[in-house]
Amino acid sequence: QVQLVESGGGLVQPGGTLRLSCAASGSIRSIFAMAWYRQAPGKERELVAAIANGGSTNYADSVKGRFTISRDNAKNTGYLQMNSLKPEDTAVYYCNADVNSSWNRRIYWGQGTQVTVSS
Repeated sequence: QVQLVESGGGLVQPGGTLRLSCAASGSIRSIFAMAWYRQAPGKERELVAAIANGGSTNYADSVKGRFTISRDNAKNTGYLQMNSLKPEDTAVYYCNADVNSSWNRRIYWGQGTQVTVSS
């Protein structure tokens, strides 16, 4: 089994910063792409940022210049550094990883972590 566990969410004032972590555990051989998605109340889940195994990244236009995605392959962990947070960034943030495990290759999701930006 493979599990993804997110952490680092919380309540922050506009302009503040948060760093989300996504730790993958289990019988992992390798992790291809990792990504962060978010879902705000009443809205569809949307891609925030993604990073390939080689390190190339892409971002939603709404977060470019403010968020940075990274990963530590030795620790099977991904990160999302969020700066200059805005109220519209409020959402549940989900980690996603394309994992090659002992059994197969598939996409896994974390349980989500709440990010609330409010004064």
